[in-house]
Amino acid sequence: MTATFTTPDLKSTAKRIRRHIVQMTSAAQSGHPGGSLSAVEILTALYFGGVLRYDPARPDWPDRDRFVLSKGHATPVIYATLAEAGYFSPDILPTFRQLDSLLQGHTIRGKPPGVEMSGGALGMGLSFCIGQALAARLDQRPSRLYCLLGDGECNEGQVWEAALSAAHFEMDTITAIVDRNHFQNDGPEDEILRLWDVADKFRAFGWHAIHVEDGHDIDALLAAFVETAQITGKPQVIVAETTKGKGVSYMEANPAAWHGKGPSHEQLEQALQEIGE
Repeated sequence: MTATFTTPDLKSTAKRIRRHIVQMTSAAQSGHPGGSLSAVEILTALYFGGVLRYDPARPDWPDRDRFVLSKGHATPVIYATLAEAGYFSPDILPTFRQLDSLLQGHTIRGKPPGVEMSGGALGMGLSFCIGQALAARLDQRPSRLYCLLGDGECNEGQVWEAALSAAHFEMDTITAIVDRNHFQNDGPEDEILRLWDVADKFRAFGWHAIHVEDGHDIDALLAAFVETAQITGKPQVIVAETTKGKGVSYMEANPAAWHGKGPSHEQLEQALQEIGE
């Protein structure tokens, strides 16, 4: 099943996901709010815009599409999205990163239901998607793979080995999305290891590439996903320009400081006011 809403509905869903993210990371006093907030509209478009085929009642449905969180530390955004999609109750979101919780700091496949890949070590998602796509091809299943990469993660050589392989094997059921927020754990991407033009890089590796200038524009993202679904014979990538910490002013102003820590109670109240209902 796919869930489809109007643009105002999608924007409201994105706000709820943002509120979950800041509440979860504040309760845990840890986690990765900045890179989760930058990806909210991407996941909102996928799960609630009619892109991803899924069924929360059957998380192991063989013909489902798969969303793979390659930047596996950004668990707040996938947990909040899965809760909104009906995979589990939002009531367990405050248990994020607690002992014995379903919601650990890095992804664990099947825990909670809807998580497709165990992650944490960066650069692995595209390789995982190739294996899944080849298996679906052998089994003659219609499943598509959607893989979210961080731009800092694209410093990993394995990303580009997988990119070559996906193009070589004409894996047109794979769509990658680069969350291009220009920051990573240690600071600005341009200062640490510059990526230059990411879309051009993927094109040189044999991919169909789309550049979305505003990765928080849900309509623009949906149009990009429509385009990728029509491409045959090659994998596709959407490079979405985003803002780390989007929706929370003090995180947007100092994104490197909010890669991996939760807001205080006072900061949480400010964040919730800024995000709105």
